[in-house]
Amino acid sequence: MNKRRRLTGVVTSNKMMKTVVVEISRTYRHPLYKKVVHSSKRVKAHDTLGCQIGDEVVIVESRPLSREKRWVVEAILKREGKPVVEIQDTAGEGV
Repeated sequence: MNKRRRLTGVVTSNKMMKTVVVEISRTYRHPLYKKVVHSSKRVKAHDTLGCQIGDEVVIVESRPLSREKRWVVEAILKREGKPVVEIQDTAGEGV
């Protein structure tokens, strides 16, 4: 394993070529007020596996691929409710 960050999220858009938008949700308790806070952020990720909307994916950080893309889809955990694990072989691509 390498030291790159890996995050899990849900694909919300796949309208671009070889790019998907992944929404990463995080739930935590506020340190002072003890209220449960839900936060989410959307990032663009390079996709060579053919992700569909609703897929749960693992993304890994990479070098800048375009102005906004700094993540690559590494694996698909669930396909629209079906458990699947597809891992991308990034050794030969240089990404």
